[in-house]
Amino acid sequence: MIATMKNVVKRYGDFMALDHLDLNIAEGEIFGLLGPNGAGKTTAIRSLCGLIPFDSGNITVFGKKQGIDNIDIKRQMGLVTQEITVFQDLSALENLRYFGQLYGLRGAELEANVKRVLEFIGLTDRAKSRPKKFSGGMQRRLNIGCALVHRPKLLIMDEPTVGIDPQSRNHILESVRTIAAEGTTVIYTTHYMEEVEAVCSRIAIMDSGRVIAEGTKDELVGQIAHEDSIRLTAVQASPALTEEINAISGVKHVDVNGNNYVITSATESGNVNRIMEIAMRHGGVANITTAKPTLEDVFLTLTGKNLRDDKRGAQ
Repeated sequence: MIATMKNVVKRYGDFMALDHLDLNIAEGEIFGLLGPNGAGKTTAIRSLCGLIPFDSGNITVFGKKQGIDNIDIKRQMGLVTQEITVFQDLSALENLRYFGQLYGLRGAELEANVKRVLEFIGLTDRAKSRPKKFSGGMQRRLNIGCALVHRPKLLIMDEPTVGIDPQSRNHILESVRTIAAEGTTVIYTTHYMEEVEAVCSRIAIMDSGRVIAEGTKDELVGQIAHEDSIRLTAVQASPALTEEINAISGVKHVDVNGNNYVITSATESGNVNRIMEIAMRHGGVANITTAKPTLEDVFLTLTGKNLRDDKRGAQ
């Protein structure tokens, strides 16, 4: 394993942000780390990077014990933060040089790496421009470039596509695949399930400071293969309708967004007809479909929340 967290505890006063957390990251994989607001993902990342101390447990990276003073480990890691952390008054070229120097690069090696990264993030023709003149997507790409300039063995990407256009998002996802193919291990967090499905080889779902499920997409979906996802658009949503659907035998969870209901029910329960009958008594049905569970359904079943709920809160 390139990185492990074993029985890690981190408290902030009476609040336990990490509750005996176990994580194992294999070399060469793209590891998706998912969780609702407050699950502990960002605290886990900061602990793994050696940016904050933890109270108990063990963290090893590259076979060495991690701590806030371990500079050797940090030089071999890259961190793409949620926030844009480039210098707005330096050019793209100057930003890359600055971050490369922070990681100990000098001379010809520094210049070669800067040139390579500018080409990789598609900013060669804007190398002398300042980020404050860039689009949001271009700033995100430069943010990633600054974490790549020293060729890290382990790259952590904490919501790298927040607030950007679809074209820039696709460019970043393709970049993630290329980075991994070239030998860098990637830890990827996001609030977009389609991104996880597109790039991650293995996934862990966190809640309340610990991992509650882990595996490939197929393995995770297999955990609720005995369930169906029923999607109902009611003519008129109401608390009474929600309450009656919840009361149906075999219904395990009901998620409501406006007039749209996502209902998790035991497979082959015959509940589609029961749900339709109830909805007809409460104003009618605009549309109803049933499908086998998805990764989003797994997340909803295990955490009781949608992945994008309150996504900008503290973690």
